[in-house]
Amino acid sequence: DAFIAREMPASGAPGLAYAVVKKGDIRADARGEALKGSGEAVTPDTPFLLGSVSKSFTAMAVMQLVEAGKVDLDTGIGRYLPMFADAPARDVTLRQLLSHTSGLSTLQGNQTHVDNPRSADALTRQVARIATWTPPHAPGTHWAYSNANYLILGALIERISGQDYASYITAHILKPLGMTHSFVSDGAHHPGMARGHVPWFGGKRAMADAPTGRIMAPAGGVIASARDVARYLGVMMNGRDDVIRAQSKAMMMQPASDVSPYYGFGWNLDPESGAVYHSGNSPGVETLVSMKPDAGKGAVVLVNAAGGMGFGDTVGLRVGIATLALGEEYDGPGGNWGPKSLYLAIAIVAPLFLIGIVLAWRGRNALRAKSGAFGRFSLWFPLAATLVMAWVFVILIPHLFGTPIANLYRYQPDMTLMLIAGAVTGVAWAVLRLGIAYSGKR
Repeated sequence: DAFIAREMPASGAPGLAYAVVKKGDIRADARGEALKGSGEAVTPDTPFLLGSVSKSFTAMAVMQLVEAGKVDLDTGIGRYLPMFADAPARDVTLRQLLSHTSGLSTLQGNQTHVDNPRSADALTRQVARIATWTPPHAPGTHWAYSNANYLILGALIERISGQDYASYITAHILKPLGMTHSFVSDGAHHPGMARGHVPWFGGKRAMADAPTGRIMAPAGGVIASARDVARYLGVMMNGRDDVIRAQSKAMMMQPASDVSPYYGFGWNLDPESGAVYHSGNSPGVETLVSMKPDAGKGAVVLVNAAGGMGFGDTVGLRVGIATLALGEEYDGPGGNWGPKSLYLAIAIVAPLFLIGIVLAWRGRNALRAKSGAFGRFSLWFPLAATLVMAWVFVILIPHLFGTPIANLYRYQPDMTLMLIAGAVTGVAWAVLRLGIAYSGKR
């Protein structure tokens, strides 16, 4: 509690909920507001979008189908989904999809989705599109985190069970576990959810209240409260046969293969500490769920704000709460000077070019007087350099984050706008210099 009181203001998060589970006993609490300035308090039962923590629910559902004898972990997806029958990835097995060793890339998993993400067939249409892609790596040879893997598994669940993904997860996992303040993104509007807040030039801006989408449900669309997720963790660690067998739970929390030593089925693994965990990053919401199965301890942290680039970061808040809740020491995230420096460097680019535009106009006579090879070089080289810079800002940097720039805007709108502004003003400055120079020549 003292840690939260100290760290929460620096994160800029309007609200958070957390829960701690130990040997089946749960303590849950919350702070702040569900929507900044609304006065609506966050409670331990406030539903948050879990983001990629949802992958463990999808993995559990697949294990239910395995236990029922309806699918096999080491059979190619082409046997189960007709759209993959002749697809480049037809031989990718369910085990490889569950463990992110299918060969599909992170960037492929973050590609723009099909239109109308809330329609009943949205997931099927997106997976049909994925079926046309060629994985950059051979199955089982390379580990790469990719949302596409879990969208395929969601489509598998729908086809084998005959239910849509949301209905299946609700009936076979949420209800049996008593997760009464939890549901799955189904294309509908759900009042009462914690509203997301995105970084906005050092602060946080509330996102528009919008209906949930179906496409990302298997990879990031389970919505649950901190107390409910703690119940879920308790079941994962109880060593009993219930929603799935104890053996299946253990398999989910073990390395899936030699190629996947730090990931099981829907869970990240830390072999050194024995921790099993997963984070979730959705536009405006960040989450962290962590377990120590051998000790029967677990922690859930849900924050209704996305962290900025060094400023207003929520990583320290989430990791600190989870670490302390598991009874360990936490030294803090450090100064984050790397991300802060990058953010500030990007922030000053557009203003510098705007100043350059003013100076170019004031020095127009000197530009028009340039002649000879060196003069032409000094006029044309800035255009080449700023075009390269624009490519770096609009293409390369977003790809380093593993996503196209349109998707990056949903998570980091302020930085994305600064990248675009820097690219545009840089090219504009170079073009203006050329226009001024050649418009004044005879």
